[in-house]
Amino acid sequence: MTIKIAVHPGRILREEFMEPLGLSPIALARHLDVPRTRIERLVREETAMTVDTATRLAAAFKTSAAFWMNLQTAYDLRTAPPIKGVRPIPVPA
Repeated sequence: MTIKIAVHPGRILREEFMEPLGLSPIALARHLDVPRTRIERLVREETAMTVDTATRLAAAFKTSAAFWMNLQTAYDLRTAPPIKGVRPIPVPA
């Protein structure tokens, strides 16, 4: 049995980066030069990570944009509903 745990990138941002540094969403938004609502919604797990946000977070926390986007992709894949009604395309023998 495979256990799938979906961790939103906003949770990682909040728990692993912001809380240890004592950063509020408003302070981080100011540092990143983005609207405060973008960070507030992200850390509340209400919105997805965007390329723009990932690039800014990478610069601020000395990570990579791919790190943040991979978190989002993994979350999306783990939370996607199963696709029904699509069959494999037959391959001629």
